[in-house]
Amino acid sequence: MHTAFFLLLGSSLTRFLMRHPGEPRTPWIIALSVSLALLYVLGPVIGARPTAPRRLAWLILVVAVWVVLVVLAPSFAWCAVPLFYTGLRTLPPRAALFLVAVLTAFVVVAQLQLAGSFDPNLLLAPPAWAAVATAVFLHMQRQAARQRELIDDLIRTRRELAATERREGTLAERQRLSMEIHDTLAQGLSSQQMLLQAADRLWDTDPAKARTHVRTAESITEHGLAEARRFVHDLAPADLADGGGVAQALRALAERESDAGLTVRFHVEGTPVPLPDRVSSALLRIAQGALANVREHADATTAALTLTLLDDQVVLDVADDGRGFTPPPAGADAPPDSPAGVRGHGLPAIRARAGQLGGTLTIESAPGEGAVLSVSIPLPNPQSNQQSNTQSNPWESQP
Repeated sequence: MHTAFFLLLGSSLTRFLMRHPGEPRTPWIIALSVSLALLYVLGPVIGARPTAPRRLAWLILVVAVWVVLVVLAPSFAWCAVPLFYTGLRTLPPRAALFLVAVLTAFVVVAQLQLAGSFDPNLLLAPPAWAAVATAVFLHMQRQAARQRELIDDLIRTRRELAATERREGTLAERQRLSMEIHDTLAQGLSSQQMLLQAADRLWDTDPAKARTHVRTAESITEHGLAEARRFVHDLAPADLADGGGVAQALRALAERESDAGLTVRFHVEGTPVPLPDRVSSALLRIAQGALANVREHADATTAALTLTLLDDQVVLDVADDGRGFTPPPAGADAPPDSPAGVRGHGLPAIRARAGQLGGTLTIESAPGEGAVLSVSIPLPNPQSNQQSNTQSNPWESQP
């Protein structure tokens, strides 16, 4: 549009000089043309906002210079075309329409004066063209406003979605941390507390057994420290670090948890096969949490860990001969008759770990009849994995 203005201004001045050489008004025409060109160049740098007073004063001055030029030389009338859009961009809608009407009237008068006789085309064409140009500009302006609103909505929605994802990620990470702490550090601290309390009671009557309890507590402390370090570095559980597999890790867990008050046995059924790291880690954490619940709530003397390896799934059963409880309804977190306070976090943690891998948790228990906790986690089909390495597994999508 700026280029069109200068082309029209230059062509109008050239036409005047060719048609009216040596006239007394020529210096004025040249001076006004140069002034109009300079004023138009200064337009973009005058006024910070389109409706600022300086911007409005600039537009009035440009139009005034152009009107004088049209009065002295009607051939400058077509320079009004770029001025239409300048006015539409600068003024409010009603004021801009009034300015377009005034400029169009000057164009019509100037063209009729140049023609020297009445011509219907010269009377109707400029208003029609001005009306079409104005309608197109206003329509494009409304479309641009809608696009800006849409972009603003999209940006706002994207920010809200990002904030929601951050909140969900934070909650998921907090849940993961709580499960890790409950199944490792909290369990170790609970075992240490019971061992040290037993050692304190036997210190005077049976010093040898008391020292055995202290040494066992020391061993648990060492293991808990290793778990804490690996937990900080987000590594696999310490029992899985030696590469022996989940069966060996569960056997070591059963031996470590066995003492005078609770005997833990481990049994594996099926052919041991390498399991995905996330499945092995989840099974070990589930076993740790389940045994912690048995030790703290069940008042049992015997517990059994059974790992069953099938073609399409792996099943971990944790059974005890304790006092039992009424299993919670589907979707509930803790047993209704479990102790209050910080207790009762084990079952929701176990259910969450199984659910993250597409597995299920089943509880069979009744008051006075012990309890059996069964976790089933599906395994990928080896043949389908060989056919498509890009097929996603339930545990690959977890953070």
